[in-house]
Amino acid sequence: MVDDGVADGDGRPPVAVVTGGASGIGRATCARLLADGMRLAVLDLDGDAAAEAAGPDGLGLAADVAEEADVQRAYEAVFDRFGRVDVQVNNAGIHGGQAATLLHTTSVEDYDRIAAVNSRGVFLCSKAVIPAMIRQGGGHIITVASVAAQIVFPGKAAYNASKGAALMLARSIAVDYAAHGIRSNAVCPGYTETPMTRWRMEIPELRKEVEARIPLDRVAQPDEIADAIAVLASGRMRYMTGHALNVDGGWTAL
Repeated sequence: MVDDGVADGDGRPPVAVVTGGASGIGRATCARLLADGMRLAVLDLDGDAAAEAAGPDGLGLAADVAEEADVQRAYEAVFDRFGRVDVQVNNAGIHGGQAATLLHTTSVEDYDRIAAVNSRGVFLCSKAVIPAMIRQGGGHIITVASVAAQIVFPGKAAYNASKGAALMLARSIAVDYAAHGIRSNAVCPGYTETPMTRWRMEIPELRKEVEARIPLDRVAQPDEIADAIAVLASGRMRYMTGHALNVDGGWTAL
């Protein structure tokens, strides 16, 4: 059995795949894992930005994690380049458009797209790495879910449902593949200031409304979520699996 987050049998640094790694939490995670000495493959709709995030010795790939063919092509390239994946970070996610709010006003198209990226993407990317992790004797799948997987973000029905599904996929993987040395955990951020949320954070009254719910009285920065992902990816918490790690400034404690 191998421990995720440590060098492989040939002494080479571990390989991590980060989806949605071109911006926000994903980009901060890439920077942190590179600083920790990992080799990176980065998947994103923006292939050029993915290549930048992967670093000079990494692999950046344009891919839509909701599309099976894209995922298959991307992971073929990853295994051709590195031969293994030690840590899979399922980070790619979307909130949906500003119309994807209350259930009865959310279009089927918006619902399906949110579910496809936030839930099916976790399924497809995890499915792509699990056979290799079984062969190599272990690995760690880290899914960036949300506190919305456990408590309701008002007016975000589709997003809440998709993140709840992502969390349960992470827990299912933990139970079903523990005997193969594969661990699976979810990191559940609270409100985080990223390009995806910036429009809301730039409106003072909306920012104040969000921060009023948070005991630490501020939203998170991407590097603070990346810190939690990096701790899990390091292999230092080897007995943790099937867990939802809330990084939310105390929001879910209320």
